[in-house]
Amino acid sequence: MKKKIIIMGAAGRDFHNFNLYFRDNQDYEVVAFTATQIPDIDGRKYPAELAGKLYPEGILIHAENELVELIKKHNIEEVIFAYSDVPHERVMNNASLVNSTGADFTLMGLAKTRVRTTKPLVTICATRTGCGKSQTTRKVVTELKSKGLKVASIRHPMPYGDLVKQKVQRFAELADLKKHKCTIEEMEEYEPHIEMGSIIYAGVDYEAIVREAEKEADVIVWDGGNNDTPFYTSDKELKIVVVDPHRPDHEVMYYPGETNLLDADVIVINKIDSADPEGIQIVRDNIRELNPDAIVIDGASPLSVDDPELIKGKNVLVVEDGPTLTHGEMQYGAGVVAAEKFGAADLVDPRPYAVGTIKDTFEKYPDIGILLPAMGYGEQQIKDLETTINNTECDTVLIATPIDLRRIVKINKPAVQVKYELQEIGYPTLKDVLKDF
Repeated sequence: MKKKIIIMGAAGRDFHNFNLYFRDNQDYEVVAFTATQIPDIDGRKYPAELAGKLYPEGILIHAENELVELIKKHNIEEVIFAYSDVPHERVMNNASLVNSTGADFTLMGLAKTRVRTTKPLVTICATRTGCGKSQTTRKVVTELKSKGLKVASIRHPMPYGDLVKQKVQRFAELADLKKHKCTIEEMEEYEPHIEMGSIIYAGVDYEAIVREAEKEADVIVWDGGNNDTPFYTSDKELKIVVVDPHRPDHEVMYYPGETNLLDADVIVINKIDSADPEGIQIVRDNIRELNPDAIVIDGASPLSVDDPELIKGKNVLVVEDGPTLTHGEMQYGAGVVAAEKFGAADLVDPRPYAVGTIKDTFEKYPDIGILLPAMGYGEQQIKDLETTINNTECDTVLIATPIDLRRIVKINKPAVQVKYELQEIGYPTLKDVLKDF
């Protein structure tokens, strides 16, 4: 008899684990996926074209709050937990709920969930969303390319559209973003690579993706998402993990970020320039206790803006990266730091002006406070974001997202863009560890 299972996910790790381990596995029947974190993903199907011969009708995706009902209805024996950036306590809350129904609760390990690439591999992961993986990845890619190596970056999945069309995606120019109908969240990750003349892949089927990337690359760079573990491994591999002293102890409190910390070869303590010394020391102590053999690099993320005079003395609306504020739980980001640095008079609260799905986001994540999350999972949400920005009574819009929102939405008031890059402090540097690698 096949074991009946459900995979709990958020349209990324869940699909990957299915593709790699369960898709053609005759010992299991995947009855359903459940979904959270991503708007409007439940009610859809993982399509038959990707699900394989064992699932000619595809696999239904349900809201996570239907989990217990699904377990009872289908006599589910095992539930696989497969998404990231979750407090350890919440993982165990889910385990308790599942166990109370009689079903097993499973966290899959690295051995069964990584594809082996034939190329040397550098992975960049983190202990939380918003630690600074993106600028670390850009720094790594720049160093590798400076040695004359052909580099292909592969980004953690963000498949929010047509999953069949998104099976394998390659981004080499800005027109590719429009071609693949990217959301704001996707553009934030892909566009910086394109602007630096680098190629980045993403999609749904990560074995198919890496086989395409291997055709044009000397080195594969894994650009991680949230605090998830890498999808790849290699005989020659360097594992870099970024930690955030603005959220000390989170590196040991969130799943699977702690796994990354334990498995790292190199740990980058980012944002040292703006974090409290006490928080930095707590992070150092946790690294020393859990992974004393790791190489530790101190890093900063110095900020710049295109027109500081639009901030000084002004009432400013700060727009931050959406996922960093929502499930990343950051109380402030680069926008707030920039507002303080360049002398803003006050931060404007956008909540009274929020509309539609943006208003819903504030209700779902009340701890966001007076920062505006740049949510854009679909056309309607992008329109709601634009309306909210334009409704808000402020002097200046301070954009602290990885892309310039002015290219995506029409803003009816002055706006400035915050930029930030990784800057190592002292030695060793990423250049040093990559040279040895």
